Amino acid sequence: MKNIVTVVFLFFIIASCSKKKEDPIKPNIIYIMADDLGYSEVGCYGQESIQTPNIDKLASEGMKFTQHYSGSPVCAPARSVLMTGLHTGHTPSRGNLEVDPYGQFPLPGETTTVAELLKKAGYVTAMYGKWGLGVENTTGDPNLQGFDDFYGYYCQVHAHNSFPEYLYHNGEKVMLNNEVNYMPEDHWTRGLGGYATKKIDYSNDDFFEMALEFIDNNRENPFFLYIPVTMPHDNGEAPEGEKYESPTLEPYEDEDWSYEKKSRAAVITRMDNYIGLIMEELEKTDLSHNTILIFTSDNGCDNPSFFDGSGVLRGMKRDVYEGGIRVPLIIRWPGKIIAGSVSDHVSAFWDFLPTACEIAGLDIEIETDGISYLPELLGKPQSEHEYLYWEFQELGKKQAARKGKWKAVRLNVYKTPDAPLELYNLETDIGEQNNVAGQFPEVVKQMEEIIEEAHASDPNWPMFADEF
Repeated sequence: MKNIVTVVFLFFIIASCSKKKEDPIKPNIIYIMADDLGYSEVGCYGQESIQTPNIDKLASEGMKFTQHYSGSPVCAPARSVLMTGLHTGHTPSRGNLEVDPYGQFPLPGETTTVAELLKKAGYVTAMYGKWGLGVENTTGDPNLQGFDDFYGYYCQVHAHNSFPEYLYHNGEKVMLNNEVNYMPEDHWTRGLGGYATKKIDYSNDDFFEMALEFIDNNRENPFFLYIPVTMPHDNGEAPEGEKYESPTLEPYEDEDWSYEKKSRAAVITRMDNYIGLIMEELEKTDLSHNTILIFTSDNGCDNPSFFDGSGVLRGMKRDVYEGGIRVPLIIRWPGKIIAGSVSDHVSAFWDFLPTACEIAGLDIEIETDGISYLPELLGKPQSEHEYLYWEFQELGKKQAARKGKWKAVRLNVYKTPDAPLELYNLETDIGEQNNVAGQFPEVVKQMEEIIEEAHASDPNWPMFADEF
């Protein structure tokens, strides 16, 4: 009898130890992406006029990257790069192309997104905000690209209006309490663009409120929450002087600024307030230490004259100079990332997919241009890119590449594919003011080879007049 008791006792000890050794729940990932927010439009990146205390706190509690790049200087391709882990020489959507019946070029059905991969790893996935990679009943529908729950704008033209008549929830139109004046059918927005004449429901409020609810409802599940808000993107269809849409001008009502300048600042601070609420919710639900919280912007700012939004960087949205593609990146993971750390690691949107997969413990079985930056976050040896590459489909078409300290830019490539490269040394000339191509012909030749290698032809996205 004594031996039986001993065996049973040992069994419970072994079972107990085994239970303690079980892996904890996989880390949650929250990815918040601003829209057209400049590199220097938040405090921790040098902004002095706009209040962003919560984003600044996020940086003080996590890691701030100083050399992080978007996938593109405009919306849709930047999002395609983020979702697919492929730079714009390879990713399926390489521009803001409008297609029928409406919306942007849809991700093909065979595309594998980071959301699909995380879902296979047991993550609950949700997206609240602006998609821009295909509308309902197309292969690009976010519900067909890995997201369990979607609420927001399918089309980024529709997303110009922050007080829309309706949004979509998993394919169903949800009517809001706003009244909208639409552009005529012959306008470039094809009747979809518009502005509110009665403003009650602010879309970005809805996105963050749904995000807070999602966090509360998924305390026991690993989750991937993607929040691509439309803040502070302007509404080009709104009347002059009212293009930045904000429910209030707080806390800038008394500033001696134009209405639009006050509105842009108010939108950014309102976004900051919501990021503070996300941080509070993670604390309240006891999820903070097992959640990787990421903040970035999809490309450079559209009006750097307002608040010096590009800082020392040259250019803005639609430029492949640094001001169009270098963006803030702040990542917090309490207990894992050293608080207040700063990283000069050169990284880009296409690194997110391999990073998320490594966080989730997934082997990557698809082609990617990315390199996981998880080692950098954890203070371990970090692999470096051989080079970064961008191509841009508008304004005559542009290409750019970075290798180490060298940055190459080629403009108007559609008509002049062999146009001379501009070459900049970012170590000594971060503002890209001094073209040194004539002094370093061997570097120019190397960069030309990189650009040729990185571009894969796609009939949907011809870069050169004679390509197809």
